[in-house]
Amino acid sequence: MSAEEIIEETLKVAELEYERPRAGAYFIKLPGTHKLATMAWLIVGDHSLHIEAFFCRQPDENHAAFYRFLLEKSGRMYGMGFTLDEAGDVYLVGKVPLASVSADEIDRLLGCVLTYSDENFDRALELGFKSSIQREWEWREKRGESLANLQAFASFADPARR
Repeated sequence: MSAEEIIEETLKVAELEYERPRAGAYFIKLPGTHKLATMAWLIVGDHSLHIEAFFCRQPDENHAAFYRFLLEKSGRMYGMGFTLDEAGDVYLVGKVPLASVSADEIDRLLGCVLTYSDENFDRALELGFKSSIQREWEWREKRGESLANLQAFASFADPARR
């Protein structure tokens, strides 16, 4: 079986939503808990499989602590790490040899993308976007808007808890 056939079969068995915009490229939706969805690319190259997923935009504040947090995490991650694009936005990126592509390895890599994205999302947002989240909380509260998707940040965003 080719790498593309293995990927496609694995995605179907896992019942994941995906698009195939061109040969060898798969854009996959990974549903999460903290980060509601992580969109990931699997791109088959001549010799390797490239994995990439957007994590979050560049931080508004506390840059040193934000990037230190991500670098410390990267050193303990399987098959990928956090990286930045030219704008400073954060991605998870990895590359594995085509010879290692199997259903188990695709499952493992996508599981890693989801785990690393979902488990680190709240802390990264707290470090890099705390002031913005606090302003958003106050704005929504004043207007009677829903705070449901900000509840993970209540410990520092809710003025009653500060």
